[in-house]
Amino acid sequence: MTELIFRYFKLLYDSIPFPIEVINEEGKIVYINPSFSMQWGYNLSELNEYKIFNDSELKRSGAHSAILKTFENRDFRIFENYADSILKGKEITLPIFRTKIFHISFDEKNFVVMFHEDQTEIVLTEAEVKKARDGNKEAERLKNTFLTVLSHELRTPLNIILGYSSIIKESMVDRINPEDKVYLDNLYSGTERLHNSISQMLEFAQIEAGNYRLRLESVNLEKVIRNCIDINKQIADNKKIEIKTKFFESKAEVYADLQSLESSINYLLNNAIKFTKVGFVEIETSLLTDKELAVCKIKDSGIGISTAYLDHLFRPFSQEDLEIGRNYEGNGLGLALAKRYIEKMGGSLLVDSIKGVGTTFTFTLPLALDTDKIEKSNASNKKALKKILMIDDRNESSVLLKAYLKNSFEFEVYTFSEFKLDFVDKKDFDYLIFDVEHDHWEKSIRLCRHIKKIDAREREIIILSNESDDEKIEQFKKAGVDRFLVKPFNKNDLLKAFNKSPVSKK
Repeated sequence: MTELIFRYFKLLYDSIPFPIEVINEEGKIVYINPSFSMQWGYNLSELNEYKIFNDSELKRSGAHSAILKTFENRDFRIFENYADSILKGKEITLPIFRTKIFHISFDEKNFVVMFHEDQTEIVLTEAEVKKARDGNKEAERLKNTFLTVLSHELRTPLNIILGYSSIIKESMVDRINPEDKVYLDNLYSGTERLHNSISQMLEFAQIEAGNYRLRLESVNLEKVIRNCIDINKQIADNKKIEIKTKFFESKAEVYADLQSLESSINYLLNNAIKFTKVGFVEIETSLLTDKELAVCKIKDSGIGISTAYLDHLFRPFSQEDLEIGRNYEGNGLGLALAKRYIEKMGGSLLVDSIKGVGTTFTFTLPLALDTDKIEKSNASNKKALKKILMIDDRNESSVLLKAYLKNSFEFEVYTFSEFKLDFVDKKDFDYLIFDVEHDHWEKSIRLCRHIKKIDAREREIIILSNESDDEKIEQFKKAGVDRFLVKPFNKNDLLKAFNKSPVSKK
């Protein structure tokens, strides 16, 4: 190698802080930078007799073949876990190298340059992160299992205690003295409080473990609110708190799980009554027809919440201070549950409060659309909506869609590994829906593009994804996708996706 070429390599690579070596077509090392000498412990003259192509360790690992292919094809490749016999011969813990191998020509001579990037810290850090993540998942699993088992074991005896104490209260009301009646009332109220806390913990554990299932249907919002008022009226009357109502539209139908909606309103209403010493609680409803949402506000003239605590309000077992915990019964789970219920139903829960003045909780829920109207509209277009073929690795979105579209469609659900292109010709379906995770992004785009080419019936493809970037969504549009729904979406968004419209974010 000429002095000019050597000076060229020194000028390029001497200052780079990771090991670099250059080899010629004979496999001899013709240049190393200072970082290589420091890591390998040799200077260039000491490697004069060494040939890469004779290194048994490189032949065993496949690096030898990668270098030869780079010479042959004059291209670029990456080799993981590079280590030659010189490095392995040292009594040190081997670093984890990621080596970039590329061809270079100079003065009609061919060389291969190898950049050795030390990935040891990155790999070890990733391993620690994975270990911590797995540990956290296991801790969450154990916690949820503990809560579930404990709750189930406690609920049965608590039900018995509650039942018999209520019977005793009713049957012996005229036969016990006032002092014993106080004892019995305390027994009943204490047991009821414990029962409520256990029930909340069980529900929360189910939600956190992903085992809570919604039964979504059209529900009259005012009717649910009035039922909740009846449940809480006695508590409000005892505190001489007036419950006011202001309903915008008595026939507003929302798409919700009845039990979850009742629980959410009861938690919010009970919370408003609990923290109001004097004054009122007002429930107001309205409609945002352009956004197809129902809005409900629950206002109180209670003690209010400090601005500093608002960010922590919906955390489980959270209370503003210990004094509140002593003065007001509660375990800090009600609001956390209400928020999770409402968000699972496709709504949102917000809070606005001034310390010492009062608090307003505002939640929204999607309005229930007339599904019959949409189905008739599709039927008029001679498009029989009978079956959906869905690809869903986690089997979560498919469960939600089945709940949203029950009695309207049949479903066939496959994972990405189970799905075959033959299904496009062999299966009888009207829509193809992909639930696309990040790992399957490119694969899904290629799959959509191919399906659009081979599907003679030109059936529509709908994509469900967490991705909201316009440029990435455009990739699916170019692949021929008909609709793209960004999670989270509600039933209204899904029903709209079955109408003819351009690909867009929800």
